[in-house]
Amino acid sequence: MKKAVIIILIIIMLSILGLGGFYAWGMGSVSKDDTVITFIIEPGTTKTTIAKNLQKAGLIRSEYALDMYLFFAKTNIQAGEYELSKNMTPITMLKKFQDGDVKIHSVTLTLVEGKRLTDYASLFAENFDFTKEEFLETLGKSEFLQSLVDNEEYWFLTEDILNKDIYYPLEGYFFPDTYEFLENASIEEIALKILDHTKLKLDPLRDEFTNSGKKVHDILTMASIVEKEANTKEDREKASQVFYKRLEMNMSLGSDVTAYYGVGKVMGEELTDRELNHHNPYNTRLTDGTMNGKLPIGPISNPSITSIEAALRPTDTNYLFFVANVCTGEVFFQENSTDFYNKVYELQSICDKN
Repeated sequence: MKKAVIIILIIIMLSILGLGGFYAWGMGSVSKDDTVITFIIEPGTTKTTIAKNLQKAGLIRSEYALDMYLFFAKTNIQAGEYELSKNMTPITMLKKFQDGDVKIHSVTLTLVEGKRLTDYASLFAENFDFTKEEFLETLGKSEFLQSLVDNEEYWFLTEDILNKDIYYPLEGYFFPDTYEFLENASIEEIALKILDHTKLKLDPLRDEFTNSGKKVHDILTMASIVEKEANTKEDREKASQVFYKRLEMNMSLGSDVTAYYGVGKVMGEELTDRELNHHNPYNTRLTDGTMNGKLPIGPISNPSITSIEAALRPTDTNYLFFVANVCTGEVFFQENSTDFYNKVYELQSICDKN
């Protein structure tokens, strides 16, 4: 029995020594070659993938040895384009990654929920080497859009975005969040990264989209409207119900935010009677019946997940109207036009006094 224990202990010790030897070998430099090799870490790349890519590039001896080190070490790796060489040890490379000692830096930007694609275009133009117009033009090219529709991974992008009357085809499909890009990223690379993230956010809701009986494009259009019309989860669910009910009754949505979008203005700007009654595929304030029972041709903003869920899960009420207190943001819902107009007059009186 003692002999068996001794043998087991010896095997364990030899295994530890062997593992230690492998680790020491793996964490050494590959060679004395100091030729510069460009190595890119894309934003969001995992440490395991970085180790794998370093070995593929011939810059380290073993991804597994580096994985062992990374498992215990606390490293904050920064994305970017680095200049490395085979005479560097993995530790030296990691220090460059931690210090952000890059040839090409990364750019971190936040896409705010409820903003338009034109707003995002301005933000990108301020931080990259292209103009707002170039950004929007590239994202509107038919070849690029068709490639997105043909990509099965982007199940939420359908031929609806190819409609020539849509102002900006990818409006509503850029999920609002914080992103990190390489500073030399192309417009297409930026768009694909964002759409990949949109897919990540929408995938858990895919069954709900499918079972809703509605087109994804229509649901995102609804979400983009309630995003602008209400602020809380509960109010957005109620607003969603109001709009769906009006569609069922062949009424117009009567949404101010769609009228503003249709003429390229933002809430707060003055809207003339002519603009309010302007015929375009977004204006649901038209009273001549042309937009009765219809959604805008596409989204008018890029909605948050809360608004998307509200468009998928409207509350079960009998409301047909709502009006917001522009001073406080509070939204009031009504079942009939009499109560609606009474509340409108009441709120006008309150705001006039203030």
